[in-house]
Amino acid sequence: MAVLLLNASYEPLHVITMRRAVGLVLAGKAEILEEGDGQVRSVSVCVPVPAVVRLRYMVHVPFRTTVPLSRRAVLVRDRKSCQFTHCRRHATTVDHVVPRSRGGTHMWDNVVAACTRCNARKGNQLLRELGWSLKRRPVAPRGAVVLLTAAGVSHPPAAWDQWLPAAV
Repeated sequence: MAVLLLNASYEPLHVITMRRAVGLVLAGKAEILEEGDGQVRSVSVCVPVPAVVRLRYMVHVPFRTTVPLSRRAVLVRDRKSCQFTHCRRHATTVDHVVPRSRGGTHMWDNVVAACTRCNARKGNQLLRELGWSLKRRPVAPRGAVVLLTAAGVSHPPAAWDQWLPAAV
């Protein structure tokens, strides 16, 4: 289970594991702001499962403005949905809009999530040659989406809504 970690100023810092969050709470370094379902129990302590925790002290972490391009990050950005307008299937692969064999780059604005059938059918052809189009233009993730994409979170839990910027 993923837990949203906030700085002392309530700005999102990172997405961490539940185990790490419970460790921070038990060490007195963080407090639970939103609880998940259930409890974590030991012989002497019972702690609610955290969904959002806030550090008790301010840390300076340079915010990553971009996330490295990877298959997982593209699938999260495109919500694991095939990005070709004629298709409604689940995406498991990535495809270059302008194929690399035709001078396309391996950049955020040229890579989309695709189902295996569409990816195989497209091959090294251009979209206009097939008469295909995209559901939306591919862009690099920005803002809080970078935080979620880097952690592989495509659908943040409802408990995170008030702590993340509205652009997510």
